[in-house]
Amino acid sequence: MAPQAEPSYARGATQPPLIEQTLGAFFDDMAARVPEREALVSVHQQRRYTYGQLQAEANRLASALLGLGLKPGDRVGIWSHNNAEWVLMQLATAKVGLVLVNINPAYRTSEVEYALNKVGCVALVTMPSFKTSDYIGMLRELAPEWASQPPGQLSAEKLPGLKHAIWIDVPGEGADQPGFQRFSALLAAGDAQDPRVPHVAKLLHNTDPINIQFTSGTTGFPKGATLTHRNILNNGFFIGECMKLTPEDRLCIPVPMYHCFGMVLGTLACLTHGSTIVFPNDGFDPLLTLQAVQAERCTALHGVPTMFIAELDHPRFAEFDLSSLRTGIMAGTACPIEVMRRVVDRMFLSQITIAYGMTETSPVSCQSSTETPLEKRVTTVGTVQPHLEIKIVDPDSGQTVPRGERGEFCTRGYSVMHGYWGDEARTREAIDAEGWMHTGDLATMDAEGYVNIVGRIKDMVIRGGENVYPREIEEFLYSHPQVQDVQVVGVPDARFGEELCAWVVAKPGQSLSEDDIRAFCKGKIAHYKVPRYIRFVAEFPMTVTGKIQKFKIREAMIEELGVSEQKTA
Repeated sequence: MAPQAEPSYARGATQPPLIEQTLGAFFDDMAARVPEREALVSVHQQRRYTYGQLQAEANRLASALLGLGLKPGDRVGIWSHNNAEWVLMQLATAKVGLVLVNINPAYRTSEVEYALNKVGCVALVTMPSFKTSDYIGMLRELAPEWASQPPGQLSAEKLPGLKHAIWIDVPGEGADQPGFQRFSALLAAGDAQDPRVPHVAKLLHNTDPINIQFTSGTTGFPKGATLTHRNILNNGFFIGECMKLTPEDRLCIPVPMYHCFGMVLGTLACLTHGSTIVFPNDGFDPLLTLQAVQAERCTALHGVPTMFIAELDHPRFAEFDLSSLRTGIMAGTACPIEVMRRVVDRMFLSQITIAYGMTETSPVSCQSSTETPLEKRVTTVGTVQPHLEIKIVDPDSGQTVPRGERGEFCTRGYSVMHGYWGDEARTREAIDAEGWMHTGDLATMDAEGYVNIVGRIKDMVIRGGENVYPREIEEFLYSHPQVQDVQVVGVPDARFGEELCAWVVAKPGQSLSEDDIRAFCKGKIAHYKVPRYIRFVAEFPMTVTGKIQKFKIREAMIEELGVSEQKTA
């Protein structure tokens, strides 16, 4: 009788122990250890802070927030791209127990109205504008009453709980905004030695919520994943451990702060290791990122695959000396193997890691390390993080599947969120009675415990009775020498239930046809995996964080083909 295959289950290391401090207390200890070490460089703002200076300014801002009458547990929104003010808000709110609410900079009036009211924000810090987004204008549209109201005493029918609106200004520049307070004035009103700050800090617990992040959904309104000190501080620490960060490291962060990638994998990975945060710009720009890496001698670089592709394919890429780089993280969406290889070969990122997770798990559950063999780094998302458990289960039965078989990825441990804010029913749907977070991602686990994410359960295509995983086809098409990027979705079909559609971005200067793609597939993948529909596009619909919105590709094809959204098989 053949031996039974080992189940797809793994438990992380138990050393070093979990951090049981609050974020503010841990940061203060770090600032005491490395006060003169550079903590933050905001290149586009031409601002630099040592750990000692960042601590003083965070304390000053915490004092100012208390001066507004805010108290532990109050929700404070931030609607902004990357800047020094974001980091100060992250630290100051944590120090006095305020819950920082990350507002997606891509939100428009109805979305920001929903988010602010859903969690009951009392205060909001916002950029005035960014490119075509007029944030102050959108808020005035929602709350025209503010124009005649004094700062700190705001009242509006559509935003009934919001009392304070603060705009991130350049000190001494620009006209005042009626109803709004300048961030610089708020900061100046604080006292870095305010005894109320340490007094409040002593009353806080590391299991208190300090952050709400709205998860990007494809239907309906987003859910507010609520995270604690313990959740994000520990996750940031162990992420930095995988990259072997030290106070000598300088991490370039072009990914957005409103998302876990910037806020946890970025700033908290640095702040828990005495490393330096480098913002190349407020929003992503490949040229400014390359310039910042060279000028600041960055040793680490984060990005989603599309960012690394944009950097590698920039016409001026060869001009830059990137030899200071060694590590970083590629994450946020499926990481194409060929892109990973190019990053290792051409950007000196020999120790780059892959991280996988979701907002609801703080976010990382699995990560490769700097010592993971290259083949495993380019083909998996690594192994389970310390102090966590993972398993892969049959989506129907809930039983753990044998290693090598596909199933739904689940995780349990310190990283699992406090819950969805004000939504117990959806929390119970996501986290089962035993504390397992069900991710909705399809994965496999090999004999050594390495995990491979093969797609989303909802993305799986059923064609003529065959289960087809778009990720598998995408990885194959990435190996075409003229293909820069590709996304595969299923669209309804009366005969087969669903048909495959590939959207392809050709490499610059290359000319590709549908016949070229089909010829490349012939004899190399099963006939039912060859996309019936092939479209060449310049770019994909994306979120601000670089996540590709497959549902929009599917919707566009359904409209083009004139087929029904309802699956027929």
